[in-house]
Amino acid sequence: MTFISTGTHRFTLSGVDERFRIQVVTEKEGDGVDLIHIMLDAKEATVPAPLTISWEHPADDIGASWHPAADRNKSFKADWMREYRSNAATSAPVHSLFSANGSNRLTFAYSDALHTVHYRGAIREESAMFQLHVRLFQEQTAPLDHYVATLRMDTRDIPYYDCLTDASDWWSRMAEYRPAHVPETARSAMYSTWYSMHQNVTAAEVEAECRLARPLGMEAVIVDDGWQTSDNQRGYAYTGDWQPCPEKFPDMREHVEAIHALGMRIMLWYAVPFVGKHSEAWHRYKDKFLRYSEGMGAGVVDPRYPEVREYIIGTYERAITDWNLDGFKLDFVDQFYSPDRETPSDAPGRDYDSVPAAVDRLLTECISRLRQLKPDVMIEFRQPYIGPAMRKYGNMFRASDCPNDSIQNRVRTLDIRLLCGNTAAHADMMMWHPQEPAESAALQLINALFSVPQVSMKLADMTDGHRRMTKHWLSFWNDNRDQLLDGKLAPLHPELLYPCVIASGQDRAVIVTYYDSLVTLPEPSSCKEWSIVNGRLEAGVYARLQQPAGEAEVVIRDCYGDVVHTFNLMLSQGAHELPIPPSGSARICLRQS
Repeated sequence: MTFISTGTHRFTLSGVDERFRIQVVTEKEGDGVDLIHIMLDAKEATVPAPLTISWEHPADDIGASWHPAADRNKSFKADWMREYRSNAATSAPVHSLFSANGSNRLTFAYSDALHTVHYRGAIREESAMFQLHVRLFQEQTAPLDHYVATLRMDTRDIPYYDCLTDASDWWSRMAEYRPAHVPETARSAMYSTWYSMHQNVTAAEVEAECRLARPLGMEAVIVDDGWQTSDNQRGYAYTGDWQPCPEKFPDMREHVEAIHALGMRIMLWYAVPFVGKHSEAWHRYKDKFLRYSEGMGAGVVDPRYPEVREYIIGTYERAITDWNLDGFKLDFVDQFYSPDRETPSDAPGRDYDSVPAAVDRLLTECISRLRQLKPDVMIEFRQPYIGPAMRKYGNMFRASDCPNDSIQNRVRTLDIRLLCGNTAAHADMMMWHPQEPAESAALQLINALFSVPQVSMKLADMTDGHRRMTKHWLSFWNDNRDQLLDGKLAPLHPELLYPCVIASGQDRAVIVTYYDSLVTLPEPSSCKEWSIVNGRLEAGVYARLQQPAGEAEVVIRDCYGDVVHTFNLMLSQGAHELPIPPSGSARICLRQS
């Protein structure tokens, strides 16, 4: 057992493997930020024993917590409850404890985002102390002779979201996690075929929908599962060959050209690790599986074989060269996760023992080779594989499926935003009931304003009201995109599912309230124009200023974008009532003095 101290915390290292020489070095990154570097070395490659780094922190002025996989349940965990787990395909090793007003009390992050790490920040009943730890090598690990990683401890009294941004920036500066280039189209509204068509997708219908999507403000289409098979039973028994179904897509190159002629880009869905039992690829790779699922009708290929990696990458290269494809929705990357297979193997043909290392090689080579063919290629990944390692391989992170659930979409997109830096955070595909009131349907778009929208409705069947509403909110999003995606993001109260979110920059701010009728505007010293969105089905919002700002022009619109009120307002200190309709907005511009 080893003890170390940073001055603010005392750490214990337990389970130290005597076959490894261990070094621990502490470093101060800045006021309130400490780094603990851990290095292990062995004379020969060895499977390491489990190692735990543990410490305590007083539950003093801590009202809430955040970690990437919390979803809606952002409650504290007791020290007898289940811990969290992260690796390249799941979440990220970071946890934040903060006060009831959102001020950081402790945010820790661990540099190894590739391999499986177990961690927690849990409360002990007997002492009112948080018990925190990071546990390494708890699952079967490939042999190693060298390991180095860093625990970053941040106790600064600043907003929790600033600490998470700094942790994200810290990872992104590491050579092994340098983020991929994000093309401009990846930051543009898109049409998705999944909820609107599912596997019943055809070239003709996609082209017809895109002719309607482009005037509404969508600049790309994602053709989801179904383009490669005539089977519509939702299984994966026909994956692996990745050839267009001739009855649905008789000429994929011609289809891509038709989409391009409309001024849109096109991406195709692929289930990366699956080879179905009814595919031709099955006969080539059935002896190179990590496992097989009868329920899915498919096997998960083993990326430790170089020919498997070449098969996957070559499939995508041909899609670009043969069809001029613009990007890929790469699904089920998390299915490569196989801790039971992390063992030394004398199986002929493998060049890796470690599955995570082989997946890293696969995806690193994949984006490198695809960018040689198309520098602006788009790669979408889906929660939960949205951590710092995945930023190296992909440039679009999408919220995991939450059909028709606008609140869930809000929570998941903001959770992604807190760690993804400039990687494009995308909402799950938006859908609603065709006869739903436009104000209610608009909440699907309003709840995802701080991410890139993906719409998945049958546009040809839309009512005129829904079409007008969709066009307005996509136009609002596009007009404010610099603030919504690139501005300083302040998602308030994650423990309450982000009831108010503010994004500001370039003298402008967008404030969206999803629950309260009262919002506080950023100070006029940093902002000359405010857009307030009423993400509620109740009319009226009060805008409060901490100091007077002067005379302003106010324009209020309903959910369709129609102007319903215009007036001048003297912005004195205090609260001002604004008659914003449900799912409407107000634009407040200070007059030039």
